[in-house]
Amino acid sequence: MPDVVKDKVAVVTGAGRGIGRGVAMLMAAQGAKVVVVDPGVNVDGTGADATPADQVVREITEAGGVAAACHESVATMEGGEAAVQAAIDAFGKLDVVVTCHGILRDRMVFRDDVIAVHLKGTFAVVKHACILFRQQRSGRVITFTSESGLVGNSGQANYGAAKSGIAGFTKVVARDMGRYGVTANSIAPRAQTRMIGNIPASASAIRAQGGVAGIAGEEDLGTADPDDVAPFVVYLASDYASNVNGQTFLVYGGDVALMSQPRPERCIYNDGQWSLDVLAPLARDYLTRGIGNPAPAPTS
Repeated sequence: MPDVVKDKVAVVTGAGRGIGRGVAMLMAAQGAKVVVVDPGVNVDGTGADATPADQVVREITEAGGVAAACHESVATMEGGEAAVQAAIDAFGKLDVVVTCHGILRDRMVFRDDVIAVHLKGTFAVVKHACILFRQQRSGRVITFTSESGLVGNSGQANYGAAKSGIAGFTKVVARDMGRYGVTANSIAPRAQTRMIGNIPASASAIRAQGGVAGIAGEEDLGTADPDDVAPFVVYLASDYASNVNGQTFLVYGGDVALMSQPRPERCIYNDGQWSLDVLAPLARDYLTRGIGNPAPAPTS
């Protein structure tokens, strides 16, 4: 089933390395014209280097594909607009945006630069893409969230906040843009990337010693190939997924899972406002009974 995105134009951010590189390469191999967006920064967001984006473009063209490089940072509205404009300048149109970009600075406090790159960067690209998508009545938005944002992970308040925001933002875009023939979906990947490699090896052990639960399946992060995420991204960009909208998928190795949407699980009812003497025991014995604490306080 070759060329499932033939003649589509895709902007892929963070495409100089890791998951983004794999997405760009497969998009091009399947017939898309690709804008490889990457400023070539270090994992913590410092520095700049045109080499990664240029190298991916070189590999794509040498393999017979079509690609152009964009070295803009999407952490500003101007950078997001420039990434979208690069597609128009190079190929005359835009059909798909995939936001794989990101940096990592794990700390127990928020760092605005992490939120700016992940969340604002996603917003900046998607906003300007959707201006075009609404006019042409078509388009695909594929964002990248994380289990850290969906279920939480200690020491990643900044990263988790950004990734949770991306998941929520994507659901809103799906509802706002669906009427124009646009779909928006999000992927939570597991893969061995530079960002994962930057997390101290002792992090899991430290959490365990403190009784803090890690993310289920985090052991897969050290072995999962970043390129394994690309096929499902290309599927979402293709006509095969024309009615898939507002969903979040967990993707790693050969596994692809549809994540459940938040919905009520247990309810208690009362006719009018609760009094605490009635609410407290009922909530304790039914509503919150058996719920695990991911970070319980020490018992001694």
